Amino acid sequence: MNTAVVILNFNGKEHLKTFLPSVVEHTKDADIWLADNGSSDDSVSFVEQNYPSIKTLALKVNSGFAGGYNKALKGITADYYVLLNSDVEVSENWLKPLIDELKTSNSLVACQPKILSYRNKDTFEYAGAAGGFLDKWGYPFCRGRIFDHCEKDFGQYNEKKDIFWATGACLVIEANVFHDLGGFDERFFAHMEEIDLCWRIKNAGYSIGFVPNSKVYHLGGGTLNKSSPQKTFLNYRNSLAMLAKNLPFWRALQVIVIRLILDGVSGVKLLLEFKLLDFWAIIRAHFSFYAMLPYLIKTSKGRPRSGKCLYPTSIVFAYFVKKIKTFSELKNA
Repeated sequence: MNTAVVILNFNGKEHLKTFLPSVVEHTKDADIWLADNGSSDDSVSFVEQNYPSIKTLALKVNSGFAGGYNKALKGITADYYVLLNSDVEVSENWLKPLIDELKTSNSLVACQPKILSYRNKDTFEYAGAAGGFLDKWGYPFCRGRIFDHCEKDFGQYNEKKDIFWATGACLVIEANVFHDLGGFDERFFAHMEEIDLCWRIKNAGYSIGFVPNSKVYHLGGGTLNKSSPQKTFLNYRNSLAMLAKNLPFWRALQVIVIRLILDGVSGVKLLLEFKLLDFWAIIRAHFSFYAMLPYLIKTSKGRPRSGKCLYPTSIVFAYFVKKIKTFSELKNA
């Protein structure tokens, strides 16, 4: 069985200079691919000249995270795909525990390592931490990260764990499952697409796992700035789209109404903070979601849909009202 580590790149030459050395040094039992998403810099020539062992695949246009990976993986034959961000430093023996976990499990088809911060290596990183969940209203959070609060890693999440979603920063998945489920939803472009895929994986009866004895270090915000209005737009729109696709109809209707209200509250907060572009991004996100509804209804028709795997409480209420900042506190509460 062979493994392909696939790095999607868009004008990321500087990240490649920084992070590729660790990937090449510590990835001995897999093919490494650079899938270039229509870059205008010389990323591809840099890799071809300096890392001849890395295979390159040049895509003509930037189709985002979702479309870029879908197009790239159609041309890469492997039993397991490792989707790795270009701003991730890997550690020694990072890959084997992940692949072994998939090989030895009957139901597990995707997993992630422990995601720590590249800048603060004793702290969990925002995008994935020790495995992701969704609350009852569809808000994502992680063991090790709730909203913007990232915990230090004291070994408190050092056990293997079934999780709801694995981060796209380092997502390991069986190739046949990725293709059978249609890959990422390209309408998402970027953000939330890995959670949508993981939800479809769960609805298909499979499991997703966290593997603590594999560690990587993620810079984060390497492609789109954390405070970008475009990121705000994509996160708000895609979150609503994901709920519409994966929840049963009446449950989706209930949750989406609540989310629209909560989004409105969030928008007022941004307005009071004079973050006008982010406020406008939420409005645009809602109208874009309404325009997507015919597509979302069509694509979800006939597919299994369930909300049973959602965390049974509101992370918004826990965090902002009860002042719960860590997953351990949430679990105890």
